Amino acid sequence: MTAALPAAPATLATARTLSGAGAGAGAGAGAGASTSAGVADTNQHYDLDPEIFGLFLDSRRKYSSGLYRTDGTTLESAQLAKLRFVAERLGLRGGERTLDVGCGWGSVVLFLAAELGCHAVGVSPAGRQHAYIAARAAELGVAELVRTHQGHFETLDLPPASFDAVSLLGSIVHMPDLDLVFRRARALLRRGGRLYVSESCFRNAAAHAEFDRRGGTEFVRNSIFGWGDMRPLSELIRAAEDAGFSVRSVDDLTEDYRHTIEHWLDNVAAHADQIDAIRPGTAQTLSRYLQVANAGWGFTTKHYALVCQKSR
Repeated sequence: MTAALPAAPATLATARTLSGAGAGAGAGAGAGASTSAGVADTNQHYDLDPEIFGLFLDSRRKYSSGLYRTDGTTLESAQLAKLRFVAERLGLRGGERTLDVGCGWGSVVLFLAAELGCHAVGVSPAGRQHAYIAARAAELGVAELVRTHQGHFETLDLPPASFDAVSLLGSIVHMPDLDLVFRRARALLRRGGRLYVSESCFRNAAAHAEFDRRGGTEFVRNSIFGWGDMRPLSELIRAAEDAGFSVRSVDDLTEDYRHTIEHWLDNVAAHADQIDAIRPGTAQTLSRYLQVANAGWGFTTKHYALVCQKSR
């Protein structure tokens, strides 16, 4: 997920989660290696019991923004619309080889395999997610199309120029070396391949400087997620262009994320007893975190979808 910062000084902020790429599957391999001393091999949030996420996310356990284009859109419909949006922005027609970085519970890899017959690969450092993805892939009959690797994208051994599309939904926030991430993504793409990045960002460099080191931001970063940095959009574009990408499009999905978190909050409230039965106190923690996340949209934070192409 991706969080937004409220303008008030004493608040939780920079909340994010690995790309909510829903349940994807296939056998996982790949040794996890920390990208810096400050980045845990996995983090405690994503290694919570998978059933907790099933109680407040949609059925695909997609932990990132949905897409809301009509009044009355349900969370389930919004997340399906977002998956179709990602596929369209990546130019996928069926059968391509794709990589989802920070694959979460596999929503992206499973969708692309089941709906488009893509050979979908997912990467995540969080150990619990891989068994879940493998089981879901088998249930959906796409185990032969889906594979996941446990480890860090920055250090994982993957063949160059072997993917038609790479996606990162809410995962760059957990990666300290922005330039390395974009260079690696470009190196893994075939010529003409596309990169989709959706991220929550501080709305400008001044907001980044003012709010990034406040107490609430540090609490969420260090106590919940382990590490995170919501860079302004300008930094993402600069890193993409420096890596050799051509920028194709930028979409503002800020309001879509606000609606998504509202639905998550409703689900946490409706299932608080079940969540706390799994891990006492978690429902209150989730509610506080999500309320703070939603308070900053449009003031200190924005959420964007950036699409780039390896044109040469």
